[in-house]
This record gives sequence, C-alpha cells and structure tokens, in this order.
Amino acid sequence: MRMSVNALIAAVALLMPSAVVAQDYEAASEMTALMTSYEARGWEGVGRLNIGFGGMCTGALIAPRLVLTAGHCLIDQRTGRDVNVRDVTFLAGWRNGRASASRKVRRAVVHPEYEYAGPEGPLSVANDLALLELESEIRLAHIQPFKTADRPRKGASVGVVSYAHDRQDSLSLQEVCHVLARRSGALVLSCDVDFGSSGAPIFADIDGEPQIVSVVSAKAMVQGRKVSLGTNLTKPLDDLMGMLASGDAVMNSGATEPRRLSVGGNNGLALSGGEGGAKFVRP
Repeated sequence: MRMSVNALIAAVALLMPSAVVAQDYEAASEMTALMTSYEARGWEGVGRLNIGFGGMCTGALIAPRLVLTAGHCLIDQRTGRDVNVRDVTFLAGWRNGRASASRKVRRAVVHPEYEYAGPEGPLSVANDLALLELESEIRLAHIQPFKTADRPRKGASVGVVSYAHDRQDSLSLQEVCHVLARRSGALVLSCDVDFGSSGAPIFADIDGEPQIVSVVSAKAMVQGRKVSLGTNLTKPLDDLMGMLASGDAVMNSGATEPRRLSVGGNNGLALSGGEGGAKFVRP
C-alpha cells in the first residue's frame, strides 16, 4: 500500500529528534574520494553510467555481463520516453578520465511496477530498479561482480559507493551510514548522496564482504538533516532477472511511446512536501 506524503514526512521527522538517530548521524563516516588505484581497490565493479548526451548515473556489476542501477536512470526526464540503451555506456571503476573496463549496453529491463510520474510528480521508490545487459562480459581479475543480499534491518550499518555531479571523475565511498527506517518497501537512510548518485549500490558487510542490499533512488532534507531513499531489492531483482531471461519487456533500441505516467498507484512511496516538510528529488 502506498504511504501518503504526510505519513511519510511524519514517520521520518519523528525519527530525527531521537538520541538513536543523533548517534547514527554522529557515527556516519565522511565521504572519501577514491583517487588512487590503491584506494579504489575492490570497488572497480562500481562504475559510471554515461547516458545519452550528458546524463549520468551510477551502476554496479552483479554478474560479468549484468549491471544493476535505478529504473529512473533509463527514462528521459524531458520526454518520459525510455532512453535508447545503445546510448548507455558502463565505465567500470571510472577514475581520473580512465575506466578499468568500458562496455556498451545491449539490452535492459526496468521493473514493470516502477511508475514514472514526470520531473514534478510523486516518486515511486520500492521498484525503482533496472538491470542492464552489457554487449560483452567483463572478466578481469581486478573487477569482480558483487553479491546481493536481503534488505537490512532498521539501525543496520551500511555504506554507499557512488559518483555525483561534483565528483564525477572518481568514486566516493561513505563507509558507514545507517538505516533509519523501512517504509513501504523502501529504506530511509542517513547516507550522503547527490545528483549522479542515482543507482548507486548500498552495501552491507555480510560474511566479511560487501554485498548490495539496496540501490539509491532519491535524496531529501528533513528538518535540516540529509536523508536518502533506497529501493527494495530481492523480489524486484528476481523479477528483472526473469524478464531479461525471457525477453519480456526488454529495451534494446529505445521506446517509441512515452512511458505511462503515474499520478498515483499502489507501489512505492509518493513523496513531496510543502513548508516544514520534506522534498524528495532524484539524485
């Protein structure tokens, strides 16, 4: 069931004054730029997605030929049309003008329950996922795909590796941030994200290795605090894997009609806010 705007704002705002949340923010680590090959070691499977002319998101390798990102990254915000996947390039480990590996995208799928409502409409978060199939596999010893895992519990420590508009030439790592709440299939997080971070992998340390537990969908300010929203993962990702395998609703050359616009619906979070509330936007 979709949570109302006021209910979401109230739910997040109620978290803010608590000592637990204050401690979560104090414990969150600063963003660290991974400027050298040594600093970026182990994160080369995260890459920059160049989309068309000037568009950018973040994606992560989950198999030698598969990249996970946010669904809204594959929608032209000006027209509401699916982007032409031939104009999308995955730059694994992009750093200082060079990529550890570069691949064009052959096919892609956006989750069928993701609803795009235009640049000023409500945001659908829970199923804001897309899966990209590359033209060829990336099989290099230093570029390893990441495992995925179930959604973390409230209070769990997570981390984010991403690009953004003001740090688009190197990865940045926030090693520690926290899950503030779980709402309607989405995560509310204390992680620091910005424009270009859409689709960035949210990691948890599981059995001694980073595993992807969510993907960055939106950012916000609530009572002066930065928060971000992460997608649900396990079930939507299973859906996307099945769709790609069957060829169902696969994008391979761009859509000829605009994606259906939504003004409501029953999945995800409808997010906006007025004075004193929260304004959520796509990062």
